[in-house]
Amino acid sequence: MKHLLLCLCTMATTAAIAQSQFYNNPQSNHGNRFEDLGFLLPTPNEYRTASGAPGPKYWQQKADYDIDVTLDEQNNYIRGKETVTYFNQSPDKLDYIWLQLDENIHNPQSDNNKDNTGKMGDRVSNSQLSGFEPGKKMEGYGVNLATVTDASGKALSYTVVQTMMRINLPAPLAPGQQFVFKIDWSYKINNKAEIGGRGGYENFPEDGNNLYSITQWYPRMAVYSDFKGWEHSQFTGGAEFALTFGDFKVKITTPADHIVAATGECTNLKQMISAAQYNRWMQAHSASQPVEIVTLDEAKNAEQSKSPATKTWVFEAKNVRDFAFNSSRKFIWDAMQIDINGKKIIAQSYYPKEAYALWSRYSTKVVAHTLKTYSKHTIPYPYPQASSVEAANGMEYPMLAMNNGRTAKDGTYSEATKYGMIGVTIHEVGHNFFPMIVNSDERQYWWMDEGLNTFCQFLTEQEFDNNYPSTRGPAHLITGYMRLPKDQLEPIMTKGDAVASVGSNAYAKASTGLNILRETIMGRDLFDFAFKEYAERWAFRHPTPADLFRTLRDASGVDIDWFIRGWFFGTDPVDISLDSVKWFKLADNNTMTFQPQTFRTIGQDRNKEDRNIKFATDADTALRDFYYYNRGADAMLRAGEQAAKDTAFLDKENVDAWRDKNFYELSFSNLGGLVMPVIIEWTYKDGTKEVQRVPVTVWRKNEKQFSKVFIKDKEVAAIRLDPYRETADINEENQIWPQMPMPSKFQLFKMQGGFGGPRGQSAGSNAMQKAGAKS
Repeated sequence: MKHLLLCLCTMATTAAIAQSQFYNNPQSNHGNRFEDLGFLLPTPNEYRTASGAPGPKYWQQKADYDIDVTLDEQNNYIRGKETVTYFNQSPDKLDYIWLQLDENIHNPQSDNNKDNTGKMGDRVSNSQLSGFEPGKKMEGYGVNLATVTDASGKALSYTVVQTMMRINLPAPLAPGQQFVFKIDWSYKINNKAEIGGRGGYENFPEDGNNLYSITQWYPRMAVYSDFKGWEHSQFTGGAEFALTFGDFKVKITTPADHIVAATGECTNLKQMISAAQYNRWMQAHSASQPVEIVTLDEAKNAEQSKSPATKTWVFEAKNVRDFAFNSSRKFIWDAMQIDINGKKIIAQSYYPKEAYALWSRYSTKVVAHTLKTYSKHTIPYPYPQASSVEAANGMEYPMLAMNNGRTAKDGTYSEATKYGMIGVTIHEVGHNFFPMIVNSDERQYWWMDEGLNTFCQFLTEQEFDNNYPSTRGPAHLITGYMRLPKDQLEPIMTKGDAVASVGSNAYAKASTGLNILRETIMGRDLFDFAFKEYAERWAFRHPTPADLFRTLRDASGVDIDWFIRGWFFGTDPVDISLDSVKWFKLADNNTMTFQPQTFRTIGQDRNKEDRNIKFATDADTALRDFYYYNRGADAMLRAGEQAAKDTAFLDKENVDAWRDKNFYELSFSNLGGLVMPVIIEWTYKDGTKEVQRVPVTVWRKNEKQFSKVFIKDKEVAAIRLDPYRETADINEENQIWPQMPMPSKFQLFKMQGGFGGPRGQSAGSNAMQKAGAKS
């Protein structure tokens, strides 16, 4: 016991010292940024190891669902009943369990509808006024719980806490036991145009049809984990969710003329579609190009009338963490089969005629490309299918991604629409890997699925087209955010819904950090191996940030703690300044020749011209001695003695090798705070260039400044730091020698009619806008 207490005290003391050094030593020129992450990460244990791998006693819970749901199109209503089998695979006894009721976000009494902020202005729109009290337009929304019982039908005690629900168990659920319970429930489906949300329905006024996105719709188990216990953070519409893996069987009753896209595989598809459509479905399994299972003409015909009959689709999915579906009679449906590591997978798309020209050309092929590229960088895609649905928004669920991208009425589309559609499809389909398979907790760590997924999205975009206009990933694209004042920045490690700049922080900065690790700090080979190792270790498990950081370091062999500390836990930007450049050449004969001081003060010259001054040494020449005629004789003597010493110790063997070399002493300072490798582009007088990389450890002894001598065969004409803009340095003006001002941007346009064209715009501006609108 004494030894244990001593170890615990030692650990606590070490952590306290590290913490003190990090926070209380801000004026030190080194010793803070290169410390191990240490106390910033949780202590390794038998569930999660110091290497970042699951421990020998790692565990997680499981929940299976049997759901029967009806979509009431006439009343825009959902009615469902479910049986849940919950497996307690933890070492803990559970007295209660927690479920998520995400649809209660639309309940008028939800805090989410009360904590909005805003200001009044001189001009306020109707929608702005409604936004001040959003709950008022949500009357009648939220989850209605009809019954909550055990397997035998006996009522269970439960408590609803806004978007969470606690069921009190009739008896403690011991480790290794399972508990079966049933819930009957219903809710009013929201119109996405009137009341926002991840799901809901969209109405098409021209043909009077709806497109339903039924998401986060059923009472579902919250995660109980070794690192947090119950994850019952409220759903506020932002940070999404963490969920428990399990098996699903879902029966979906819809109008008979609807087509349904869903998580999993339809087990009764032959009875749900026509014989011709089913034959096309079978053809798609051997097609190298997408096959239209439901054609454009068939979808247009289905829009003309609404069937009063119903039919029930049956879907099954194994080892998934969630289930969602889309339903509409407007859907065109195409599919093709792809091969990933010998496994046959169906890539498919569902979309209304409003997206036909764009989606029929790109969607399913982009789904296929995404699965192949992500599989290369992480793990082979394990599920039998992946679907993309044009549902006017971007959102992800297992095997089912909802995306956007519609054409103009004449079928044309802009370049921005095209790349926006491809980008969102890659992103949402990519979410199958993060977090649907590598199952991180977005309520806590928004960046762990969005940042990692955006990074893989960037890789996938670049492998789709080497000139793809990616907007997140390259380091230079984050500099605008990193230049913001410190009080507007926040660490990536900020908790879920507390993140203010989600796009810049959780998506862009996190993904950029991984790209910097890959391209600049670790190199592609080491990073790719380590990143793939992380995906393999934590596929179908619940990783934390520490598991990612430790795996990247463990598998690569590269010390990245300094970068993780600064980029993910801190807000300091990169701003490395090239302060001075000095050029040296070896002196002739490798000796120093003494030059007496020749500088004369202005007083000396004026004294010589002043006729009123009679110098004593002129009046009395006896005052003149040896030193009068040999100014600086002692210094010359000392120089001669030094030259003799230098000659005695002269490196005669190597002096010729160094005689024609150019020695450049470069001085750098760290103005931003975040250390980074120093990348130097040398431009020589003969026009050739060389890129030289100085490792980040050059800052280890002094994190504020350093000088370094470089030996070059050729004379240097210019020097530039970070020529590929790969370190996210926020100031390019102090990276150049000789120093030249960076040009400011201005626009050139013709004046027309005084101060411009219609509504103050220039004719040139209008022309550019029209040109940009064309596909």
